[in-house]
Amino acid sequence: MGDCGGKYITLHRRFFLFIVRMRFLGNIEAKTDAKGRVFLPATFRKQLQAAGEEQLVLRTDVHGKCLVLYPESAWNRRLDEITAKVSEWDEDEQMVLREFMAQAEILSLDGNGRFLISRRLQQAAGIDQAVRFIGMNDTIEIWAAEKTEKPFLSQTDFAARLKAIMSKQE
Repeated sequence: MGDCGGKYITLHRRFFLFIVRMRFLGNIEAKTDAKGRVFLPATFRKQLQAAGEEQLVLRTDVHGKCLVLYPESAWNRRLDEITAKVSEWDEDEQMVLREFMAQAEILSLDGNGRFLISRRLQQAAGIDQAVRFIGMNDTIEIWAAEKTEKPFLSQTDFAARLKAIMSKQE
C-alpha cells in the first residue's frame, strides 16, 4: 500500500496494525570525512524513520565487493533465514554462520544523520572517500564510487540476464 510497500493486518475487528516494508531505491553519491563518517542520504533516512528503524547493521557483502546496510528488521529476517538452515552440530555450517556474524557491526545514526564506517569495513570494500549508496530492496549497498563509474552490466547483458531470471519457472 502506498510508496512504502506496507500493508494493513487486522488484529481485532476495530484495531489495525500497519506494517511498513521498506523498499530502498536510488543511486546517491556521498563522501566520508576524515574519521570515516558519512551522511546517510535523506531519502533513505526518511524511510527508516517512517518504519521506526533506529538501529542498523553494516557488513561486507557476501561477494565482498561492497558494504550492505541493513535496517535492524531486515537483518533479523536474514539472520533468521540463515540460522534456520544451519545445524549447530555441523562444524562447517557453524563456520559459515560465524563468518556471516563476524563481518557485521551494529550502528545507529548520530543527530546529524551520519554513521561511522570502520576502517576494517572501508578496507574490505575498497572505500577511500567517495561512496555511492544504492538502494537494493530492503537494504542499502555502499560502494567505493570509482567501482560504480561504469554500469555493472552492459545493456545487452542486462536485458538477457533479466529475461532469463523472469523466465524461470517457479
